Amino acid sequence: MDILIIDDERSVRESTRMALEIDDHYVEAIDNGKTSLLRLKEDPFDLIILDLNLGDENGLDILEQIQKRHPRIPVVMFTAEASIDSAVKAIQLGAMDYLEKPFTPEQLRSVVARSRNWKQMHDRIEELEVEVSNQSPPAIFESRDPVMSDSLEILFRAAPTAASLLILGESGTGKSLVARELHQRSHLKAKPFVTISCPSLSKELLESELFGHVKGSFTGAIKDKWGKVHEANGGTLFLDEIGELPLDIQPKLLRLLQEREYERLGETKTRQAEVRVIAATNKNLKQCVEEGTFREDLYYRLNVIAVEMPPLRERPNDLRFFAESFVKFFAKQTSRAIDGFSESGLSHLVSHDWPGNLRELRNAIERAVILSRNSSLEDEDLPTPESAGAGSNSSGGSETPLHPGGNVTIEELEEEHIRRVLARASTLQEAAENLGIDQATLYRKRKKLGIQ
Repeated sequence: MDILIIDDERSVRESTRMALEIDDHYVEAIDNGKTSLLRLKEDPFDLIILDLNLGDENGLDILEQIQKRHPRIPVVMFTAEASIDSAVKAIQLGAMDYLEKPFTPEQLRSVVARSRNWKQMHDRIEELEVEVSNQSPPAIFESRDPVMSDSLEILFRAAPTAASLLILGESGTGKSLVARELHQRSHLKAKPFVTISCPSLSKELLESELFGHVKGSFTGAIKDKWGKVHEANGGTLFLDEIGELPLDIQPKLLRLLQEREYERLGETKTRQAEVRVIAATNKNLKQCVEEGTFREDLYYRLNVIAVEMPPLRERPNDLRFFAESFVKFFAKQTSRAIDGFSESGLSHLVSHDWPGNLRELRNAIERAVILSRNSSLEDEDLPTPESAGAGSNSSGGSETPLHPGGNVTIEELEEEHIRRVLARASTLQEAAENLGIDQATLYRKRKKLGIQ
């Protein structure tokens, strides 16, 4: 490894250098932080060993500057002071590890080995992120629709502030992607971005996932656990589908937003958390307030800056733009010579209402690019306007439109209706409620009809 030592004591610099060079590391040693920061501009290092006390300089101040300018380089702090407080402060500021002087060669080797593993892990994470990005079309945060453009403009203007943001819109309109982009455009971009899906768990498990719990607080709580609030401390907490948040948990979220305080499940100790909250929902929260399923005070606390993400069917210019972008991406990814849409393909594209919005469009274009026999996407490559993303209707590929009063059976109408409701709903519970049946009945119908 290429290692930089920053310490104002010559004896420490030289002894540490020799111990590291014995293990074949390349080592440079500098006696002050200012010169070290200049040196880091010239060449990258794999590890920095930084003294907490640098004469007139504070090692923690130098650590903060290193974290801002070179966040990917692991930093190990060492000091002659046996201070737990300084160790905790160093770790909070981003140091990877802490080593107390005097230390043995074995202790030094151990911390260097941990730093190597740390760097390899983060390099691998970066590689995986690149791989994932290559597997998915890049997110596009521009629009040819005036309403959508206004929504994005408001959100991005608010991004650098600490204000809570509320993103409204149907499932699949890109609310979670926008939330992550807001975090990246904020002053918290180097801090955690933590997501919790409100409809995904029972009330008790959701509360535990959000705030954490102590051992024995409920059946199955076999050890203490920190929640998402703790994980997001200092960064952004994204609450997806907040309209599904149980009423019993809503006062606790309101307390977190107003007082920056919370308690773990089964614990009376009050804890502090500085988190910026971004929430999203496909529900009409004002209507939920009127129906008594969402607290009015929480609604107004979240509704400081709220924007609506219009559905894709109301944005014809965006529809074509996104579709063409997806075609280019998937054609390149699959090495297919697809150059766009035929006239019939384009007609089908704009006539379909895309109930699943961008998520459905992306999946449909990927499938079409892979299976198309032509150089342009034809109408048969795309979902029919009546299929709501099913790819074809349920009558074995018939082109007969499915609508009440048409030449179609009740069973076919029921299947089509279930498909459409499932495509629009964000959860099975929501789909079951919209259909007027319980989840068990919906499960049986999906299994019988072969609907995933």
